[in-house]
Amino acid sequence: MANYFSSNFTLGILGGGQLGKMMLYETRKFDITTHVLDPSSQAPCRIACDHFEQGDLMDYNTVYNFGKRVDVLTFEIEGVNIEALEALEAEGKKVYPGAKTLRNIQDKGVQKQFYDTHNIPTSSFSVFNTVSEVKKAVVSGSLQIPFVWKSCTGGYDGIGVRIIRSSELLNELPDRPCIAEALVAFKNELAVIVVRNPSGEVKTYPVVEMEFHPEANQVEYVICPARIDKKVAQKARDIAVNVSKAFEHVGLLAVEMFQTKDDEILVNEVAPRPHNSGHYSIEASYTNQFEQHIRAVLNLPLGNTGSKVGGIMVNLVGAEGHHGDVVYENIEEIMAMEGVTPHIYGKKQTRPFRKMGHVTIVNQNIDTARKIAEAVKQRINVISK
Repeated sequence: MANYFSSNFTLGILGGGQLGKMMLYETRKFDITTHVLDPSSQAPCRIACDHFEQGDLMDYNTVYNFGKRVDVLTFEIEGVNIEALEALEAEGKKVYPGAKTLRNIQDKGVQKQFYDTHNIPTSSFSVFNTVSEVKKAVVSGSLQIPFVWKSCTGGYDGIGVRIIRSSELLNELPDRPCIAEALVAFKNELAVIVVRNPSGEVKTYPVVEMEFHPEANQVEYVICPARIDKKVAQKARDIAVNVSKAFEHVGLLAVEMFQTKDDEILVNEVAPRPHNSGHYSIEASYTNQFEQHIRAVLNLPLGNTGSKVGGIMVNLVGAEGHHGDVVYENIEEIMAMEGVTPHIYGKKQTRPFRKMGHVTIVNQNIDTARKIAEAVKQRINVISK
């Protein structure tokens, strides 16, 4: 086994946002040398890595040359140049998750077709290249309104997702490759994080339940454990493992799912990296998701995925109508509440619905934690000066 600790070994991370910053909590803990590439000179990671490089993640030469200088390469965002990753792998560089995994996930149309090919339960869907194709399908009756429109690429945090409830809304859609999914009547939105190392060791975290903001399509609360039947929870974990095997990923894979009215589990989409649905684990789990991702990509033994305590995560997003230098209003009040820990991502500028941080609430009783989470949500405001 390589000597990763207090050595010349270098881990490269593509993307320097909050997920990378939280990964760096763990590399600091283990004294692992890190290089980070991000397009922004103000990236949250810049203060915590050993070497920060500003550059375009979609540029072949930038990513290739960055990868040549590190021993193992991982990423915290899917929007990276896959051809550069493939070239590095062909030369023997370790890239985790691999380019093949990312190819099947980066484009949502390809991702949905992958589920069909591998008999993974998912909602019915159609893939379109242009908005005029979508309109024709609606006119011909082959596509029924309402449906969920998703951009094949470039979507994140509710961007690139629309629920189309009337034909007038079709005129507001951008002209780009997209998918139209059947609107699923679901009881719950769930997620399972699966972790896998190159040796094939696989573990799953407990099922979490996600409560979404009705307008922004962003997660408001992540609740662990999910308040669902044990059999449904086991089914969700089993399906997540099957998804993991199909993608043959290394590292973390967050599998987002719907629990239908009749307790079927449908896979919505996946992310091959640490994920918003796993932030609760920093305070509530024996091994948090960021440490687990580092363990997995370095082929170290995987940690215990169990929870020490019930956990709820609240996203801190920019308030509507506020742009500019950020102020966290009433943060002292929430810090005085039982079991509350804020995480501030280091983005100096706020804008409406921008992810600026999160707050974890831990409690032995999940219902008590949920009440405290609501109090947190009502008190703290992410505003501008």
